Amino acid sequence: MKLNNLSYSNLIFAGISLSTVFILIYNIFYFNPILGYDAESHYDYINHLSRYLPRDLNLPTHNETREFFNPPIGYIVPSIAQVFCRNLIQSSNFLRDCQPYFGNVTQIFQSIMYIATIIINLNTLKLFNNSKNIVNVSYLILVSLLAVNYRTISMVRGEPYILFFLSLFLFIINKHEEEKFEFNYKSIFVTGLIIGGIALSRQWGFLLFLPLIILFFSKQLNIKYFKLWSFSALIGAALSSWFYINLFIKYGTFTPFNMKSPGFSFSNQRLSFYFPNYEQLTYLFYKPIRPHLDNQFFSILYSDLWGDYWGYFTFTSRFLDEGRNQLIIGDYFARVNIISIITTLIIIVFCYLTYKNYKSRFLIQYINLAIISSLLGYFIFAISYPDWSGDSIKATYIIQMFHLAVFLSSIYFHKLEKINKKIYNGILSILVLIYIHNFQTYLSHFPLNFYYYP
Repeated sequence: MKLNNLSYSNLIFAGISLSTVFILIYNIFYFNPILGYDAESHYDYINHLSRYLPRDLNLPTHNETREFFNPPIGYIVPSIAQVFCRNLIQSSNFLRDCQPYFGNVTQIFQSIMYIATIIINLNTLKLFNNSKNIVNVSYLILVSLLAVNYRTISMVRGEPYILFFLSLFLFIINKHEEEKFEFNYKSIFVTGLIIGGIALSRQWGFLLFLPLIILFFSKQLNIKYFKLWSFSALIGAALSSWFYINLFIKYGTFTPFNMKSPGFSFSNQRLSFYFPNYEQLTYLFYKPIRPHLDNQFFSILYSDLWGDYWGYFTFTSRFLDEGRNQLIIGDYFARVNIISIITTLIIIVFCYLTYKNYKSRFLIQYINLAIISSLLGYFIFAISYPDWSGDSIKATYIIQMFHLAVFLSSIYFHKLEKINKKIYNGILSILVLIYIHNFQTYLSHFPLNFYYYP
């Protein structure tokens, strides 16, 4: 492609792509996963798993780590790196001294996986939109604005794997729809592998399966649909059920957790959890960092999506004497929250317009229901496991919902370029300016190679 043939949107696409690579590399150097959410418990999981590899896949119990309930996929790469480290370095404390190494290996692997996730989604959008190539700045700018991405990718977690398998899931759903759900053994086997991968990433992934059941009963789809998804589900269950059966045998439930639940009841949470008062809403656009939002579900989720409410990444809450701009970071996040209202409205409006224009498409129906089921399922979880500090409210936990919303909204945004180029370029320019303003939320503010030994 010659330079003089590059359009404005293609130049933005190239710029955001390079910027994304820079962010991922920068955070590998400036953020160590041991500083992430519940990192010490995740590292305990890795230390236990790596003791038995490669001879055995021995999973930890609640006595070894508080994260015992998590499926193993997110821990395999760092555990393998831990095994290699033990055989390559000399140390009197391998568990401690190998932490920086397997942490960086995990970040590199998850960064590559994140790039692969974006490329797969771009390819699915190309097929859906009947485009000539995968260049789609409408999608790339929207997904790149989500600050939660860079924080999640930089930590040792299962959510990056959900995003990866979700991108494959959307691709295969679109393929099945184009083939009118024809029964194909190879395609069914691949779909089953993807389902199994989602189930073994984190339990949040099960919220992505419910829409397929709802669509079958609500749309009265034919027997081909039932056969395809039934056989795919059986393969997925065969690959993943061993983990959940093991949990049931040990703890009496398929979905244990490290907190005891009083059961679902709206009375579990204070009224402010559902409806923040005026003073609390003021903090949303004044100082959106903990503890100011006082266990408000939507306010914390919003602040953690666009900024870093809990202070584990950009805002170094546990090390106020380290990092840059720590004393004024709350003021910056306030501006980020205000400006991100525009981004939020753009995503919501384009989600609506996409659904309105393409609601006959199965893929669109699925994504719409998956967004609802993800939010509703997570909302029920937060009510069922009340924590007065709001610690269970993190955008990372439900990152799949934000990616689904961005994917959906980008379809009509992309279409707008053909409908009205001036309006499209205007909105794109606004989003680029927001991206530039919010750029510091994508970077860790820890010093170079800063590390913490628990």
